[in-house]
Amino acid sequence: MITSVTLLVLSLYALYIGAGWLVKGSTEIALKANISHLVIGLTIVAFGTSAPELVVSINASISGQGDIAIGNVIGSNIFNIAAILGISAAIHPLQAKRQLTKIDIPILILATILLTFFFWNGELGRLEGALFLTGILLYTLFSLYFSRKHEKQIEVQNGELEKQPEPWYKDILYILGGLAVLIFASHLLVTNAISIAKELGVSEAVIGLTLVAAGTSLPELATSIVAALKKSPDIAIGNIVGSNLFNILAITGTTSVIRPIIAKSVNHIDLLVMLGLTLLLLPLAKSGLKISRTEGWILIIIYLGYTAWLLRDLI
Repeated sequence: MITSVTLLVLSLYALYIGAGWLVKGSTEIALKANISHLVIGLTIVAFGTSAPELVVSINASISGQGDIAIGNVIGSNIFNIAAILGISAAIHPLQAKRQLTKIDIPILILATILLTFFFWNGELGRLEGALFLTGILLYTLFSLYFSRKHEKQIEVQNGELEKQPEPWYKDILYILGGLAVLIFASHLLVTNAISIAKELGVSEAVIGLTLVAAGTSLPELATSIVAALKKSPDIAIGNIVGSNLFNILAITGTTSVIRPIIAKSVNHIDLLVMLGLTLLLLPLAKSGLKISRTEGWILIIIYLGYTAWLLRDLI
């Protein structure tokens, strides 16, 4: 048990490091390509910080651990909105751009409704997965097109690229190195999470919804908190919205196409909590186009209550 916990903690740290390298390399390339900060938050940063969820869910699905594969996605989306967005808003109120409330959040709501509907019977097949993969491809292309058409030329933050731009090959090395670490660490995480679940006598679904979901969301947590401290709400909110979209469309899409997901232990309540928080995101962001500190604390309390309900048999 102690060995499993130690290896799990080390794997979480490795996931954090790997995602950091991936985000660094990807963001530098995006900035050099003159892509706006909001779109970087919605796509490059969001997808990069969701890489742990991707490799963990794929590994879990291949190993026949469907509860961890889908529980990781649902739990991560709940953690991203209730915990990460809540903490970020509690640190500094988050200003939302109109693009988020008019385009990106409604698309996220639609994707969440589809996942809830498709997975209501505890199964997700290849056809639904292919539909989700088509969705993430179209969304990414649209985001890049919208950025080019409507955003003004971005300003380089802190003058970093103006001072000493990193060579392209270094950015690519960061990306490749980050992916390699993520793949290794995700296998370590899934193996030891299953071991801990058996030792504690809890279901793999609960482990996926809590420990694995929160652990793989550490990159989003770090990115959004730093963005909130630096008063960069575009990246803080965009990162969460983009990550949740990526989790549903890319991760469940890829995972179920590789191997249909069967997870009978994931509760309907988990799906409804994810859906409810996603629906709540729109009025929160629309209220003066700002998520206030009070609203942030409400989100945190919701997450603590949900986690306590999941772990009620252990408390």
